[in-house]
Amino acid sequence: MTDDSRARILNRIAAALGRDSSAASSAAAASYAQIARDYRSANANSDRSIRDLFVERLHEYDAACTRVATPADLPAAIAATLAARRLATPAVASGVPREWLPEGCDFPAADSLSVHELDRVPGILTGCTVAIAETGSIVLQSGSGQGLRRHTLIPDFHLCVVLESQLVASVPLAFPRLVPDLPTTFISGPSATADIEMTRIRGVHGPRTLHVLLVAD
Repeated sequence: MTDDSRARILNRIAAALGRDSSAASSAAAASYAQIARDYRSANANSDRSIRDLFVERLHEYDAACTRVATPADLPAAIAATLAARRLATPAVASGVPREWLPEGCDFPAADSLSVHELDRVPGILTGCTVAIAETGSIVLQSGSGQGLRRHTLIPDFHLCVVLESQLVASVPLAFPRLVPDLPTTFISGPSATADIEMTRIRGVHGPRTLHVLLVAD
């Protein structure tokens, strides 16, 4: 919405209320400018507190999180996670670094799978663009290592690698890291709904299970 459009709307509201439209418009513009300046432009907390808050939020959303000491430990962490859940090899989003993957595992490429085939794979492995500690959210865009939106909505299990360098404290800090014209998905925990008789049901609108590997890089 442009400044002119905003002013016209505010003027009409002020006129309907019998108020001075110019004063209302000026006050609203000043308030809008103040809000824009109040956004934090840097992480206000320590890296440790941001990491701890992110993990805490993930657990509150019933998502699992495993801390990984170094990127070199990722293949073992992925293998251990799949073994603990007794899952066969999941599909992998195009562009996921080969060095992340355990040796000897034949991971199908998500791009090569139809919608029906995606529904039959045991899960999907992706990276992310950014993660937000305050909301416990991971943000995926249709780019390298993250796949298309259907790749992370259809499989029942989502294993997501989050590098600590991708972690920010709040939502406003996440937006400068996003590519504006790419499809974007914010994920806060596994899919769940309570629309049906107020009974919480998982896996209706996306994966039933979300497991995050948080990697110190």
